[in-house]
Amino acid sequence: MKATWIARFLLMGVVALAAIGAVTMVLWNWLVPDLFQGPVITFWQALGLLALTKILFWSFGKGGSYRQRYWGQRWKQKWAGMSPEEREQYKTRMKEKWCSWEEKRTNPANSNV
Repeated sequence: MKATWIARFLLMGVVALAAIGAVTMVLWNWLVPDLFQGPVITFWQALGLLALTKILFWSFGKGGSYRQRYWGQRWKQKWAGMSPEEREQYKTRMKEKWCSWEEKRTNPANSNV
């Protein structure tokens, strides 16, 4: 009984992977060559593309990696302990640090380029 359940689970996984790969291949070949003059890909290249996106953009565990969960919890605790004034100061510092490119773009006189 357990062996048939495992076999069904594996078969469904293979079928789902094949379906997702086929859908990826069809969508890629329908859109990318016409829109961006990109190449037409095969089924195996579509599966490789899915594997690459899994590596680059998704996490490998439920809820992210241990590091992501640890820092997420730590950040939530830190943020909860801040007063509203401290939160505003932090937001201002981060905006100055990471959004200074907007000022350079909107005010070219300030850029050193």
